[in-house]
Amino acid sequence: MRVDIGGQAVIEGVMMKSKNYYSVAVRKPDNSTDVDVKKSSSFLDKSKFFRLPIIRGVVVFVESLVVGTKTLSYSAEILGEDEDEDPSKFELWLRDKLGDKTEKIFLVITMMISFALSITIFMVLPMWLSQLFRYFISSSFVLNLIEGVFRITIFLIYMKLISNMKDIKRTFMYHGAEHKAINCLESELPLTIENVQTSTRLHKSCGTSFLFIVMVVSILVFSVFTTTNIWLRTVIRIIMVPVISGISYEFIRWARKNPDNSLASFVSKPGLWLQKEFTTLEPDEGQIEVAILALNAVLEKEEEV
Repeated sequence: MRVDIGGQAVIEGVMMKSKNYYSVAVRKPDNSTDVDVKKSSSFLDKSKFFRLPIIRGVVVFVESLVVGTKTLSYSAEILGEDEDEDPSKFELWLRDKLGDKTEKIFLVITMMISFALSITIFMVLPMWLSQLFRYFISSSFVLNLIEGVFRITIFLIYMKLISNMKDIKRTFMYHGAEHKAINCLESELPLTIENVQTSTRLHKSCGTSFLFIVMVVSILVFSVFTTTNIWLRTVIRIIMVPVISGISYEFIRWARKNPDNSLASFVSKPGLWLQKEFTTLEPDEGQIEVAILALNAVLEKEEEV
């Protein structure tokens, strides 16, 4: 039975997601592992509207943010269980006031802050920087191209900076383990450490490739909506993010279903290069073991469906 799997690296672990379940496997400080499996539901299954092209991309994007934030929080919580630090007075006060809703509220706040920062840094800031050229460049299309160059440059600088951080390097190793395990599965090989280790750590459907496609698609989309009003341009950049993510998803989906297509292979190369140079590293056997545990957990559940 063919099962489409997506995934994500978390803190000292890996998340794997199938259609009906997602799992998180985390390596604890005492070298033991913790595996948690939860039922997953999607708006794609609730209405034909949500399965329409572009719309489904927006749905998948939002749902991925939610699951990704949840699993990151879970992995941090698991690792924090081994620390002897007592809750701060602020944490105790929040738990007293909010009760069981504390974690959900923190999750929403975290997502909102992360989304706002991402939009500001990668969408709004490049647009404002491009406006420095508006006094001697009248073409909106050229300004959009300059904005795109700024956007890609900022993204590459960001990736270079975080890739030098020790904790991020370990996360990128788990990212490599996640890709290797999925590639091993898609090659229909047994999920052993040896088979996973020899699989490639690059994958066309990676979020890194998706982000690069977003950069390119944004140039094309913003070229359609031209205006000289800088505040209106700012608003357009913000409200068009869902549309851009939806279009980008359609391309990634098409490229995954047509791996032998020359156009798909050509346009996928920048994303694969980013994975190779920045966002994935070769994992060790322990990290591969964690990825296999997470993958097997969802596969076992899918077999029960």
